[in-house]
Formats: sequence, C-alpha cells, structure tokens
Amino acid sequence: MADEIATIISSLGLSNEAFLAIVLLAFVVIGAIIVIVATRPILDVYPYLHPNARVRARKGRLFDEKQISELVEANNVDEITNYLRGSPDYADYLDNYTLEKALDIQLGETYDMVSRMAPKEIQSSFKVMAKKSDINNIKSLLTAKQAGLNEEATADLLIPTGSLYEDIERLTDADGVTGVVAGLDGTEYAPVLEEALPEYEKTGMVLPLESALDKYYLSKLLASSETPSDENKQILYSYVGNQVDVANIKLILRAKADGLDYEAISPYMIDSGYQLREWKLKDLMEAEDVTGVISGLEGTKYSDVLVEVLPEYNETGSVALFEKALDKFLVDSAKSYSMKKPLGIGPIIGFLSQKEVEVKNLKVIARAKREADFPISKIREMLV
Repeated sequence: MADEIATIISSLGLSNEAFLAIVLLAFVVIGAIIVIVATRPILDVYPYLHPNARVRARKGRLFDEKQISELVEANNVDEITNYLRGSPDYADYLDNYTLEKALDIQLGETYDMVSRMAPKEIQSSFKVMAKKSDINNIKSLLTAKQAGLNEEATADLLIPTGSLYEDIERLTDADGVTGVVAGLDGTEYAPVLEEALPEYEKTGMVLPLESALDKYYLSKLLASSETPSDENKQILYSYVGNQVDVANIKLILRAKADGLDYEAISPYMIDSGYQLREWKLKDLMEAEDVTGVISGLEGTKYSDVLVEVLPEYNETGSVALFEKALDKFLVDSAKSYSMKKPLGIGPIIGFLSQKEVEVKNLKVIARAKREADFPISKIREMLV
C-alpha cells in the first residue's frame, strides 16, 4: 500500500513533503466547511435570542380566555378598570388616563418596543408598524378640526405615543383642517395629505385625507418586506401581505355595500397587493355587488372565510360579518406563522398579533359596559 502511494506521488511529480501539505490543506478546507455548515443555524438564530426572550416574558402577561371571560361578565367599566390595575402592562396608565386611552397607549408602546428590539434584517417592517401611532393621531387631529373642537377637546383625543406626538400636539390650535396639513410640513405625511387636500376641499369630508394616510401606511408596510431572502423574511412578507390584502378587501366590500363603482373606489386602493395583484383588484372593484366580490375571490385563500358568512350577510346585510371573518383570518394566520419559526421571527409575530387582539377585545368590552344592560352573549359574539 505504501509503495502504491509512493508511486502515485512520484507520477504526480510531487515530493513527500508537498503531498503531505496538500493533504493537510484538504483536511483544513473540509473542516472549515463542516464548521460553517454546523454553525450556520446558530448564526441564523442568534439575532433572535434576546428579542424572543423579551417577547416571551411579555407574552406571559397577556390575558388568557378565562380572564377575558371574567372581564366580559364584569358589571361596569369601573370593575374592568380595577381588574386591569392588576396587570403591569396597564396599571401605570390607568392612574392618568381613561381606560380606552390607556389601552391605546400600551399598544402604541408595544409597537415601539418591538420596532426597537427586532433584529435588523426584519426591523424595517416593524418600524413602519410603529407609525400607526402618528397616523392615528393625525387622523384624530383632522377629525377634531373638521368638527370644530377647541384646543383642549382636540388634545384630549390624542394618544401620547409615536415619534411625532409633540409636533402633532402643537397643532391642536391649528386653524382648521388645512392648518393641520400646513403644520405637518416637513414630515413624511405632508406630501400625502397635500395631494388629497383638493378632494377634501371639494367634498368637505376628511375621508379622502384619512384614506390617503391608510394607503400610504399599507404601501410602506408592503414595500418594507418585499425581498424575502430567507424563511424569516418570507414569513414576515406573508404576515404583512395578508394585512394589505385584507385592508383592500374590506374597502371594496364596504364600497360595494354603499353602491360605489370602480371610479369611486380605485383612488383609495393599494395597487400592488400581496396575493391580490392589480388586475385582480380591478376585477373586484368592477364587481356588481358584494356577492360579486366574494365570487371574484374564488381560488384565493380569502374565499373560504368569506363564503362561510355569506348566508348570514344575505339575511342581515351587515358587512361587519365579513370584516370580523377577515380579522379572525389574520389572527389565525399569525398564529400559524408564529409556529413556523419558533427560534426566529415566530414569537415576535405571535406576540404582536395577540397583543392587538387583546387590546381590541378589551375595547369592545369597555364600550359594551358603558351601555346599560348590554347582553353578555352579544359581547362574546363581538370578540375577535
């Protein structure tokens, strides 16, 4: 055997020392490849270790079904408020703000927290989500000015969260809707509102301004995740994309219920959806009625959830049935995504979705308890 190896080395024109060096180099290269392959999963997981630890700690504070059920059965808003004082997420805010405002503040700060701790590779999408606080405050400001509210009443509508809160708060004494738009000059929202301002001046309604903000937000959100280069980003793109498609479907359904045509709907649509591309959205907007929209969605993942409640819609004529079904679809999808990458983006998406649901359900309960003798069974139906 040794003689055969020596013969091979000689035939290659190599000295024994050179051959040993080549063999050694080959072992080093193979070893390096093994190390890279073995450590790649660890490198992929590492950026998510700290964020997921924080998210899991926060997730432990969320209310479970039993606690939500106890809140549904509360006698009044004061009982709900006292119950929430036992939660570290809401206790501090309830000393200074109304129940609904405390819920909004906590949700806004949750978006901000997630946007700051998310790994850089997925951070941009969560930073866009954190803009919801500023957008909602701008909407409140526009609505207040349209209604002619004074400075104090306007300020009371604002939620003290978001990167532009102080700037927006200074506009509570602005002169009407146009004054608000002018006061936002220099922000990313000014061009969006200025473009929609002629439609506001034509109709006297703030809806074109609010819709322009929604369209801007959803377009930014989808664009922030459009390059899904790995599984974490693919999951994020699906999570974000579902939200954009659902927003488009809701808008079309409401418009068709009001008898609006393509020309009236199209300015408010996000043209490049996720699964619903421009041509499909055009078909849906051109549908004759709500039933036509549902039929047009056949073959998409949104079809089944809407077809299921179509008989009830035919009886009641309430588009809210479709909206609730789509909201549940988003929640179920987020839960599914959260389990796909338990060591990656999964826990972040799962927590954020559950937090949104919790705040939404707490608001439903609080509003119901402000009405005398509101049926508990009805409250349960309204929960997401």
